[in-house]
Amino acid sequence: MRGALPGLTSPHPLGERLPAVYADDEFGQRFSSGLDTVFAPLLTVLDCLPAYFDPLLAPVDFVDWLGLWVGAELDGDEDEAVRRAAVAAAGLLHRSRGTPRGLRMAIRLMFGVDPEITESGGAIWSAAPLGPFPGDPSPWLRVTLRVPDPDAVDRQRLDAVVAGARPAHIPYSVEVSGLDSPGTRS
Repeated sequence: MRGALPGLTSPHPLGERLPAVYADDEFGQRFSSGLDTVFAPLLTVLDCLPAYFDPLLAPVDFVDWLGLWVGAELDGDEDEAVRRAAVAAAGLLHRSRGTPRGLRMAIRLMFGVDPEITESGGAIWSAAPLGPFPGDPSPWLRVTLRVPDPDAVDRQRLDAVVAGARPAHIPYSVEVSGLDSPGTRS
């Protein structure tokens, strides 16, 4: 929360900028010093404004506000590093939403692990019309997260991340397993 900072001096005191008739007036100087106390935090923020829009430099409470601006999908209980990274990556995540790349990035951001993503789709072309369609006739998506401790993974959060980053029309399933489970890639 932005607010008053006790002892913060203004980089541009108003008393020095008063016309000459008020420069020697004790009341005018006291009054303007009171305004300096009010304006000092505002001037400090304005002097550092570009840093407030950089999620890696901004104060933590401002990062949360930036997250609302850019649509970062956060629960609010993530640690500071994850919140900053999510706000910084929000634009890229929105651009790649619904793609395997976007799904992989979203899961890696929230859980720190690369998922295994398998899907029904495929791509092919044919010089002859009415060629065979690639992939399965009905769409499906399976996300497998292999971690050292499967019980430590918040499955509801993983389900929510996959639901938000997958193609909207494809049904999906989520699986969390240990590193030594069958089918683990070497």
